[in-house]
Amino acid sequence: MNDIKLLITFKGHLNNYSLEQLRHISEEGVWSIGQMYDHLIVVAHEYLDSMEECAALNEEQPLGKTKFGEQLFENGGFPPIKIRLPDELNAPPNNSDSKEELISRMEQLIQRVIHWETKVDNINPHNKVEHGGFGWLNAKEWYDLVGMHFRHHVRQKDELESYLV
Repeated sequence: MNDIKLLITFKGHLNNYSLEQLRHISEEGVWSIGQMYDHLIVVAHEYLDSMEECAALNEEQPLGKTKFGEQLFENGGFPPIKIRLPDELNAPPNNSDSKEELISRMEQLIQRVIHWETKVDNINPHNKVEHGGFGWLNAKEWYDLVGMHFRHHVRQKDELESYLV
């Protein structure tokens, strides 16, 4: 499944939840489904912002990825493990959006991804922006991270759905 279809599928799944289910937190430290969606949308826009920054750069960057970044792109995705960010980067995502707000935010994200789909390959691959964990990434790599990140959260989505009544 390509990344745009994956995002469309995630958006479609929002129709399956009541507002109570979207906001349900099964235990302390576990996100609700709505929080997971908020996280995915916010991070995807951050990745796309970095991609756009690459497109605007006039200076090439000779530095490359970290070892973890190299492995991530060689494998085409995140490892099948839970990744916990440091506390200062791990504020709980928003849990107040309605289903309609999340659907609208997903649609905006999908439109932004579609907009860049045919343009990203024409951006100089030596124009890079640094990611804190993966090193220096070019526009295509930032764009590809959106789909990798959504695929990484499929297991979490399934787990969170199993907690619903």
